[in-house]
Amino acid sequence: MMSLLLPLLLSAMLAFQAVAMMEVHVPDQPVVALHNTDVILNCSFSSTAPFNASDVTVFWQLTDTKRSVYGYREGHDQLADQAERFANRTGLFPHELGLGNASLLLRRVVVADEGSYMCFVRVREYGSAALFLQVAAPYSKPVVTLESESNLRPGEEVALTCVAYGGYPEADVMWQDGGGRNLTDNVTTSVVANEEGLFSLTSVLTVVLEPNSTYSCTLINPLLGEEGNAFVTVTGQNISFPPVALWVTIGLAVCLLVLLVALAAVCRRKIKESCEEARREAEEAKELEEDEESKTAMTLLKS
Repeated sequence: MMSLLLPLLLSAMLAFQAVAMMEVHVPDQPVVALHNTDVILNCSFSSTAPFNASDVTVFWQLTDTKRSVYGYREGHDQLADQAERFANRTGLFPHELGLGNASLLLRRVVVADEGSYMCFVRVREYGSAALFLQVAAPYSKPVVTLESESNLRPGEEVALTCVAYGGYPEADVMWQDGGGRNLTDNVTTSVVANEEGLFSLTSVLTVVLEPNSTYSCTLINPLLGEEGNAFVTVTGQNISFPPVALWVTIGLAVCLLVLLVALAAVCRRKIKESCEEARREAEEAKELEEDEESKTAMTLLKS
């Protein structure tokens, strides 16, 4: 019994020592790949003992689900357990295995490829390391439209809509006015993913309408940076009153003008009448005073 256990224990001890000796290196930072392009997931290793490429076993798998992405052993691909979605899309660089290169070539990257990948390498030793793949796709140039192109009323709220398609991941949207003031607090943004996982983005800004105002919508992809912007300018020509309201306004203005003219005429007449009455009263007072003076003079003469 002991004779059977001894080789197993020895193998386990050697394997434990091998794990401690093997070094596998992958990028510390996430690898960013553009949608529908090829990407290389770098993985390198170093062995303490000389080896041939045929001695190398490489195995790539998804870290979370443990699904097989690619396998290589004894100079041949090992794809029996490969996840179907990676079929015909993966490969190594066999001629570089002897140089310690176990990097994986992943072709035609899709959004579903995003995630953590584990690189396992075994020569006489064994080691592994994980890296993270992020997928990015540029959005279409954003387009800004106005809720209505005519019959706009100053002072009313109006909706400006910014639309962009085919991007990933979800972009940040920044709205500004012509003076550079951030208007993002008044924004509602929604995203919808298509069957490929790419987003269509719609952002709606609600503002109080003013003539000759400019508004801009800027998309910022967290992986690709600023992608594009679009502007819309609301000019005085766009802002008008509906015909009925216009005639009502003109009618009210005319009525007000007539009322003001009439009021001015009445005030003028009242002022004129007041002045004439004051003048008559002054003349009567003067005549009365003169009569009194005459009567006083006659009394003095008689006496």
